[in-house]
Order: sequence, then structure tokens, then C-alpha cells
Amino acid sequence: MKRYILFFVGIFLFIGCEDVVEIDTPSEPPRLSVDALIRIDESEPITNVVVKVNLTSSFFGDTEAADLDEISILNRDYIPTGPSDENFIALTKTGAGRYEATKNTSFFTDGTLELSIIHGDTRYLAITKYVPAVPIDSLVQGEGELFTGDETEILVAFTDNPTRDDFYLFDFDFNEYLVTDDGFYQGQTFEFSYFYDEDVNPGMEIKIDLLGVDETFYNYMNQLIVQAGGDQGPFQTPSATVRGNITNVTSSDDIENRNNFGLGYFAVCQTFSKSIVIE
Repeated sequence: MKRYILFFVGIFLFIGCEDVVEIDTPSEPPRLSVDALIRIDESEPITNVVVKVNLTSSFFGDTEAADLDEISILNRDYIPTGPSDENFIALTKTGAGRYEATKNTSFFTDGTLELSIIHGDTRYLAITKYVPAVPIDSLVQGEGELFTGDETEILVAFTDNPTRDDFYLFDFDFNEYLVTDDGFYQGQTFEFSYFYDEDVNPGMEIKIDLLGVDETFYNYMNQLIVQAGGDQGPFQTPSATVRGNITNVTSSDDIENRNNFGLGYFAVCQTFSKSIVIE
């Protein structure tokens, strides 16, 4: 999808000389990049977990799928429901850099969850808790315009929970994301416009997700959305290193070294979805 960005270009004419400008880009050793955003639908008794892992290369470089030695999720507070049930799940490789497992949904909605990853001689750990959300009240196609007049406006409405401080992540499809918090509309119905560009055509169905997130993940996603700036989406390798909650716990030295960490985030979010067909 296209983003609307205005570029102001200054043109300078130099007569009789041409200079080649070399720009040094930052370089660093490859890092493990983890996409472990787990979306929870409490109406479903079973949740399928998908974690994607890549290995970064140089600045602005491509990523390659990572081959892990072990990946699992532990819930120390979970009470097994029977003799075959356990308080952890081991994810198995189902594709290049893709690891999956299924578990009863209640495993994810209470207690502290720990994602453990072993990659070569390095062990990573991320800790999180389930974050609730609220349903989307309505999606309505509007008639507003933004820049070219070819945009498609979607009016999104939801009602905030008055009993807590909430942070939300919206997934607008096409790798388009938005974060918001209830600081100015706590306990109220909030409606806003989101604009798609001319690539959205009549008859196309768009699915929008509303996810509950904590403040730390909200801040992390806000930085990535700003950095992404284009069509690659915030779950690709950012142009500058943004630290998530993937910690290198191989040794005490690794834990204390704040520059030795994995990229990405482990989050478990209640998710409500709604779709709209473009007219």
C-alpha cells in the first residue's frame, strides 16, 4: 500500500564538477528477529500459535529464516486440566523460520507466559501476560477525502472499558498498523477515520483487527510504525535497532550487556475482528 509523504527537494546546480558521496551505514553482527505476536480469540477453545524467526543481516539488508534448536512457551501459573495436559508447549518447525503449536485458549489468558528460544549456543527469553481488548462496534465506509480524492475512508468505532487504562493496536490489513490509548476517551465510544489509497477497489473485503496491548508493547509498536514509513510493515527488520522484550539470557554477562539482545517481541493479545466489503 502507498503512504502519502511529501518530499521537498532542493536542486543545486554545480558547473564543472561532479563528486561521488559515499555514505557509511551502520553495521552490526546478525541478530535473531522474532515475530511472536499471539492473537487470542476467547470464543475459540483452541489457539494455534505461530512464531516466525529470522536472522538479520547488515543495515537495510535482507533477512534469512532462522533454524532454531528449541522453542517453547511456559506458563508456570497454569493448572493442567488432565494427565495429558502440561504447563508448557513445544513448538515444531512447519516451514522456513516458522514454528507452530496448538493449545487450549485458557492456557494463554491467565498467568505469566515465558517464551524460550535456543539458537545455537544462545538462549533467549521473553516474558509477557495476556492483555484484554474490546470489540469493534462498527465499520462504515465514509465519503471523506485526504489528498488525491481517490482514497477510501473507513469509519471505525469502539467503546473503551471504563475500569482500566487501555492501549490498543489496530491491524488494518495490507501491513498497515495504528496504535492508540484511551487517555482522552476512557470509558467512551470513540470513532475515527482511516484512509486507504487507490489500490483498494470496490468489491474488496478488508479485515480489521483490534488488539489489546500493554504500554510497553504500545511504545514498541509506535516506534516501529514510525520507522517503517512504507509498505514493508512494522514486523520487518527496522532501519534502526528498536529493542523489544527478547532478552539474551545465555549468561549473566549477556543479561547485563544491554547491546546483546534479540529483535522482535513476544505479546499475547485478545483480538476482535470485523470485516467490511468496499462499495
